[in-house]
Amino acid sequence: MAIDLLKKELVLIRHAKSSWKDPSLADRERPLNKRGKRNAPFMGQRLADHNCVPDLIVCSPARRAHKTARIIARTLSYPRKNILLKEQLYTSSINDLYRVLHTCDEQITRLFLVGHSSVITDFCVELTGAKIKNIPTCGVVGIRFQLPWPQISLNTGKLLFFDYPKKQKLSHE
Repeated sequence: MAIDLLKKELVLIRHAKSSWKDPSLADRERPLNKRGKRNAPFMGQRLADHNCVPDLIVCSPARRAHKTARIIARTLSYPRKNILLKEQLYTSSINDLYRVLHTCDEQITRLFLVGHSSVITDFCVELTGAKIKNIPTCGVVGIRFQLPWPQISLNTGKLLFFDYPKKQKLSHE
């Protein structure tokens, strides 16, 4: 069976809820809080239930994002050692996220990007034109493209799904 190199799927994941308990920690060192530790495997299972398994996970090196990626990877039986940490996903702009996409190997058909608020939402809107105001913590968005990675640009994606823990009434403050 031939791989359709033009069919690409991007799953944008905002890291799970982080802890502000220790104000002495640097931002990139903040861990997940209890809710984040509960929501990440739940959302990983939601992805698994829909057979949404990545070929590659690229993640911010921030502790909270990396832990979210590791939990979701474990739920999907994706090898933790294959999670690729990219500094651009911590200090990211939309252009940084495009650079990650545009340099992705064409054999990758489903890419997960695990990052941070605002830029993840902005990138989703940029790619799809969707009227999403905020991807909440541990939110996941699936986008399909009929283009190779280097040609993905403004409004070239189709929104497949938008899911998050509170939508499923799991998250308890």
